[in-house]
Amino acid sequence: MTEINPMAPVMVTGATGYLAGVVVKQLLEAGYVVHAPVRDPDNADKLKHLNAVAAGTSGQIHYFKADLMDKGSYNEAMQGCELVIHTASPFLTDAKDPQKQLIDPAVNGAQNVMEAANATASVKRVVMTSSMAAIYSDNAEIAKQPGGVLTEAMWNETATLKHQAYSLSKTLAEKAAWEIAEAQDRWDLVVINPSFILGPGLSGDTRGESYAIMQQFGDGTMASGAPNMGMGVVDVRDCAAAHIKAGFTPGAKGRHITSGHNTDFPEMVALLREHYGDAYKFPKSTLPKFMVWLVGPMLNAALTRKVVSLNVGHAFKADNSKSIRELGMSYRPLKETLVDIFQQLVDVGRIKPR
Repeated sequence: MTEINPMAPVMVTGATGYLAGVVVKQLLEAGYVVHAPVRDPDNADKLKHLNAVAAGTSGQIHYFKADLMDKGSYNEAMQGCELVIHTASPFLTDAKDPQKQLIDPAVNGAQNVMEAANATASVKRVVMTSSMAAIYSDNAEIAKQPGGVLTEAMWNETATLKHQAYSLSKTLAEKAAWEIAEAQDRWDLVVINPSFILGPGLSGDTRGESYAIMQQFGDGTMASGAPNMGMGVVDVRDCAAAHIKAGFTPGAKGRHITSGHNTDFPEMVALLREHYGDAYKFPKSTLPKFMVWLVGPMLNAALTRKVVSLNVGHAFKADNSKSIRELGMSYRPLKETLVDIFQQLVDVGRIKPR
């Protein structure tokens, strides 16, 4: 049982990122002091959304210079912290050099944070953002699992540099973190394994992978039909809450599948149309798999024919009961998540009405 002093500062890596920004917001709103290691603490423009949140709360935020690839760069920010939340890791589905763009920063970053925890006497717990991608690569694998469902007991054994490189990066990074954590006994590691994170971000930057799919739903990219791509979805606000609960729940341990809904593209589109009607260019049908196989690579470099074969037409099913039982998680309706992130894209002009 690990008791965290709520008066001690909490360090959050990747604070300017999509998920971490919401983690920071929730911590500030709860009155915590946040230590935020960032690449450039003097870049006021990149930090303005966090400063705006802090100004309206009882919490405080302090910035420190650090980088995933720089050994020892987190040591200063970690001083005095009992809880560390490590979210920083690149998320790219079409990396040109996956070793350099995905594997190295993910693994080195995890090692640097865990080694900093070893060097910082105040640290009692590290909560790390891993991914469902560290549990599996492709939907076709799910039906072969016991009960046809993904659980925390499973590890990704099929990702390679050439196929699902992002999944490989998350798998190797989580394993590296566990290796360091299990070699000592002063602090403990708790892992969050989210499915695809959607929902409204804070920074106003709508260029990430989460926004890209939502934009394609509404801008006519999928006018000929949506692929029957099964996936798990978790709201960014729920995912952030899971990290904080994992930090402050004394008995939390191990991995936690953090996924609100087992869904697929056609269902997501149907929920958006239920709210918006025909105001946007939503796909009106499900694109046959052979068509996805033919045109997928032209629409998105990540939709290789192997990815299409192993994912389209295969259902996603994960067991999130541990997060509900041990962290006290509850998940908001999928429609709320989809409408809130889609509306952000409408508000900034990324998606236009018909």
